[in-house]
Amino acid sequence: MAKLKTRDRILHASLELFNEVGERNVTTNHIAADLGISPGNLYYHFRNKQQIIYELYLGYEAEIKQILKLPEGRPLTLEDKRGYLENIFEGIWRFRFFHRDLEHLLDCDPQLRAGYRALAQHCLVQGRAIYQGLVEAGYLKASPEEVEALAYNSWIIMTSWVGFLRTVVQEEGDPTLTSDMIRRGIYQIMALERVFLTEFAREQFRPMEEEFFAPIGGEL
Repeated sequence: MAKLKTRDRILHASLELFNEVGERNVTTNHIAADLGISPGNLYYHFRNKQQIIYELYLGYEAEIKQILKLPEGRPLTLEDKRGYLENIFEGIWRFRFFHRDLEHLLDCDPQLRAGYRALAQHCLVQGRAIYQGLVEAGYLKASPEEVEALAYNSWIIMTSWVGFLRTVVQEEGDPTLTSDMIRRGIYQIMALERVFLTEFAREQFRPMEEEFFAPIGGEL
């Protein structure tokens, strides 16, 4: 395996540290120390922590846009929908620091805020297209207004799920998040979709729904 370039090592280490202890608790000195390099070496590649965060965000943005592409030349299926959700929540898990401190990060960087706003608009357009594709394929029965609401509500769950886990489910002072806890968000979205299923879709949908249900702890 080829050795990672210093710039890529900085991004990789930063992502791990941000996820583990929270972005606000990590400085460029912490990142440099974790890598065993000098702060000056780090600043040669990134002028500050904000630039590191933005670079990580660009990778996340590209990943999400790739995930949300519609299949060409064939109708959508429930397996496609499953793939969208699994891949999106895998991305949320790998970039969980971003969702944990979303409002703070956007307030600190106008460039990041503008990029995220554009990404949100793109995701909502794609979300509506996906749900409309499922309607046209006979899996969902929903009006255009309901399709739009499904896209909006799914986005709200995706982007607020980490915050919900940290503020409502976890015990105070417990920094632990697990991939299973993040993945439970898929079930929450499927619960929204259940009422719109056609009879044709119910038999396929139920096993998927059961697969993604998992206790998340906490007294709600």
